[in-house]
Amino acid sequence: MDLFLLKKIVSLMLMPLSIIILLLIIAIVFYRLKPKLSFSALISATVLLILCTLPPVSDGLMAPLEDNYPAFSQSSQPLDYIIILGGVHTTVQSLPATSQLKSSSLERLVEAIRIYRLHPEAQIITSGFAAGDESSNAEKVKQAAILLGIPAHKILTENFPQDTEEEAQLIAPRVINKNVALVTSANHMPRAMNYFKKYGVNAIAAPASPWVKHNDNIPWSYYFPNAKKLQQTTTVWYETLGRIVQWIKS
Repeated sequence: MDLFLLKKIVSLMLMPLSIIILLLIIAIVFYRLKPKLSFSALISATVLLILCTLPPVSDGLMAPLEDNYPAFSQSSQPLDYIIILGGVHTTVQSLPATSQLKSSSLERLVEAIRIYRLHPEAQIITSGFAAGDESSNAEKVKQAAILLGIPAHKILTENFPQDTEEEAQLIAPRVINKNVALVTSANHMPRAMNYFKKYGVNAIAAPASPWVKHNDNIPWSYYFPNAKKLQQTTTVWYETLGRIVQWIKS
C-alpha cells in the first residue's frame, strides 16, 4: 500500500468521531456479554462527544496553534513570492473554480490575494496534488485566482506535492534567499513554517482564517455543544498528530 494513503487511513482512524463510533460499537456488541465494558464504552463516547463539541474546550485546544503568528502586514521590502499551500477541491465543470474549492483552499487564496494587492510585484506559487481529482489543487487555485483578477502570468504551479513536507522540499529551491510570504491556515502555520525552515526558507508567516475569533460579546450559546466545534476539534487533533510526526522525524 502507498505510504501516503496508509498515513491518511491511520490518521482517519484516530480522529475523534472515529473513536466515538468505535466506542459506541463496543457498547452495543458487549451489551449482554460484558455489561461493565459496554457501560464504560458508552460513557467514554458520551464524554468525548460532549468535550469535542463544547466551544470553550475546542477553542482552548485550537488557540495555542493559531496564536503563534500575527496576521500579515505589508513587508518593508519588496516581496518576491507568495506561496499558497495546497488544500482540497472538487472539480464540477458547471461551477466556477472559486466554488470548486473547499473552504480552507478558498480562505488561503483570499489571504494570498489580499497580500498580492499590497505587493503586486510578487509572484504567486500555488501548490497541491490532484488527490484523485482530474486536476491538481495547484491548478484549481490558479484558475480561481485568475477569476478573481490575478494575471495568469503571475502564477506558478507546483502540481505534485502530496503533503506539507513535500511542498517545502519542492518549492524551496526556487525561493531560498528570497523574500517570501507563506500562506496557509492559521492552525497549520507552525508545522508549515518548521518544514520550510528545515529546507532553508525563512518565510514570512501569513496565517489565513483562524477558527478562534473572540471579542467581548460572548453569547450564552457559546457554553453549549455545537456541531461545528466537532470539526474544529478534529482539525486540532489532526494537526497535533502531524506535529508529533514532524517531531519524530526531526
